[in-house]
Amino acid sequence: MSGSTLPPLVEPAAELTKEEVARYSRHLIIPDVGVDGQKRLKNAKVLVVGAGGLGSPALMYLAAAGVGTLGIVEFDVVDESNLQRQIIHGQSDIDRPKAESARDAIAELNPYVKVNLHQLRLESGNVLDVFRDYDLILDGTDNFATRYLVNDAAVLLGKPYVWGSIFRFEGQASVFWAQPSDGREGIQYRDLYPEPPPPGMVPSCAEGGVLGVLCASIGSIMVTEAIKLITGIGETLLGRLMVYDALEMTYRTIKIRKDPQGDPITGLIDYEAFCGVVSDEAQSAAAGSTITPQELKDKIDREDKFLLVDVREQHEFEIVRIPGSVLIPKDRILSGAALAELPQDRQIVLHCKSGARSAEALAALHQAGFRDAVHVGGGVLAWARQIDPSLPTY
Repeated sequence: MSGSTLPPLVEPAAELTKEEVARYSRHLIIPDVGVDGQKRLKNAKVLVVGAGGLGSPALMYLAAAGVGTLGIVEFDVVDESNLQRQIIHGQSDIDRPKAESARDAIAELNPYVKVNLHQLRLESGNVLDVFRDYDLILDGTDNFATRYLVNDAAVLLGKPYVWGSIFRFEGQASVFWAQPSDGREGIQYRDLYPEPPPPGMVPSCAEGGVLGVLCASIGSIMVTEAIKLITGIGETLLGRLMVYDALEMTYRTIKIRKDPQGDPITGLIDYEAFCGVVSDEAQSAAAGSTITPQELKDKIDREDKFLLVDVREQHEFEIVRIPGSVLIPKDRILSGAALAELPQDRQIVLHCKSGARSAEALAALHQAGFRDAVHVGGGVLAWARQIDPSLPTY
């Protein structure tokens, strides 16, 4: 399994119907795909984790290509901010479950595809049961805890999976396929990223943004890899990381080698704890120093003496802000650069978009001696939801 050219993953189906021949004719006349390759696609069972930015184009092109069974893991609902990039959903789908919206779009695109919905949050207790019946996994998730969970479950089951990641103008994609503990054969996600980054170090797409069309670029690469794996054509990205820079319009590949220090995967773990979604220091600081949006409003109405500090970035501050707040980005607080600007004679109240970054900044302030500092749970999103619904959200 060390090479890039692999045997077909799926056996061919018994036949193609007259209607399927007509639908897939442009595949059938490609010698490398042909009738045999199309029958393999028809017989394939592919699970897509997430029906968001990467899952949207991936599901549509897998369906259009004639993959016979598609599974969708998704528990979220469609939000208006999704429509800039999650093109499987439409305006009329806002507030609908994403999995159901995706299923209906697939049915409209290709009625010959069977769709299985898994409307749940993947966890250690359910992931093996969800993955077990599929030939191939596509991982389009946007958080490290789920990525490590997907990897470890795929390794334990010996299943290949295609991985993609996007942020702002850059995308990455690869293929991972490793076997269980006996020897750590093959390449897995932990060979690329043995450890998750420290909490708050890498902003999510919700914090940092993503160019919508980048999802199509990386999603289509993921589907290309899936088709190659299923049919056994071409050279896959197994053992290679492909990095795409949309601004420079460059593609480059980096070789991935097995981590010689890597421990074998013998079971599933607590992935939220492993990835430290919020650091222990931030959790400890926030434990007794979190106020609600209503409590913040009460402080404002009483004209309490305090400084409201927004720890987001300038471009976020320009989108929406809580009246009276001043902008001091989190990194300036964590580095200590902003500490001299903070008053000693009044309380500091921090907030961010949803509460994670302000908790990290709060821990730094407590350590620097601002013991009465607090932060707003839920951030500006909670303020807009609970106090001032006229404000835009993002």
